[in-house]
Order: sequence, then structure tokens, then C-alpha cells
Amino acid sequence: MVVNSELKRYIETSLFPEYEKNEAAHGIEHIKTVIDRSFELVEENNLDVNYDMVYVIAAYHDIGHHIDPKTHEIISADIMSKDKNLQKFFNIEELKIIKEAIEDHRSSADRNPRSIYGEIVSSADRNIDIYVSLKRSYIYGKKHFPNYTEDELFNRAYNVMKDKFGSDGYAKFYFKDTKYEKFLNDMRELLEDKNLFINTQREYIRKLKSNNEL
Repeated sequence: MVVNSELKRYIETSLFPEYEKNEAAHGIEHIKTVIDRSFELVEENNLDVNYDMVYVIAAYHDIGHHIDPKTHEIISADIMSKDKNLQKFFNIEELKIIKEAIEDHRSSADRNPRSIYGEIVSSADRNIDIYVSLKRSYIYGKKHFPNYTEDELFNRAYNVMKDKFGSDGYAKFYFKDTKYEKFLNDMRELLEDKNLFINTQREYIRKLKSNNEL
């Protein structure tokens, strides 16, 4: 998947450092993962899309998360739309599609994305590693609910994961995605037993802390 080298250099030097403002769960490593996953979906499904647009959508999709997590997709799209440098690489219609795709990427949205580009980044934004989900849900809870006890944080994480990934969960995907399908199956097995989920997360977090990784 070849991306315009000048565009890629601009994003890496001007945009990527801004992700230091976000919490780790929505930091630059997450963004790079979503970029890679976006192109994996394009390849697995043989999608006919503009690679530069896919790259920019994935690169910008969480840039406003530190400002307000609850409306970050709108904020991120607005930040992108005000970046005049992107006009060198895209026309007005392409920039409109990019903006809408960023707005549409959130899995909890009550409507489907308006374009294939929104479907790609929304699908690519789904984590495919159970332990990354356990870590991210704990970190998010710790930051936004600082008065919670450890038990409350683990219970919150279970409820969040069940609402998102359970059999009736809101997380959607729009393409054939071998990696996500395996993750979803494994996660649902773990969620069937609340005590198993909580004990698994508790032990993993303990291990991360003991190794100074958290």
C-alpha cells in the first residue's frame, strides 16, 4: 500500500507528535496500529480506495481525544478540516469524505458510516488483542474515575467490554476480518464468566505493574 511520501512525511512530523497529549490507550502506538489495520482490511477485501485518504483518516481519527473523549470524533474531524496543508494533497470532495469518515468512526455511533472510508477506519479501530483491551480499559478507568477502587475499576471494565463485545454488543465491523473475528470469539468466551474476566484482568494488570509497564 503506497502512500504519497510527502504526505506521509508531513503527517509523521507535524501530526504524530500531537498524540503525546492523549492517554496511552489513544496515543501514537494505537494510531499506527489503526493505520496498519486499515490497510490490512483494504488488502483482505480487495477494496478499491484512495490509499492516501485511508492513511489520513486513520492518522487523524483520535487527535482530539485529549480535549473531550465523549465528542472526540467531531473534534478530530474539525482539527483535520482546519489543516490547510492537506489541500495540497486532496480536492474539496475528498476532504469532505475524510472529515465525514473521521466523524463516523466511533463504534458506539447510532448510525453506520457514510462511506467505505468511514467503514474502514471504524473497523480498523477495533482492537484485536484481548490483553490490549484489558490494559486500555483499565488505563481509561484509572484516568477518568480516579476515586474508584481497584475492584470498581475491574467491574467497570467488565461492563464496558460486555456492552461493546458481548453477543448483543454495539461494536460493528463491515468487512471480512479474520483477526477481528478470532478476537471477538475469544473475548466473548472470556466475558461468559465475569469472575474469570476480572481475575484475568487483575492478574494481567498486576504483572504489568510489577514489570514497571504500567
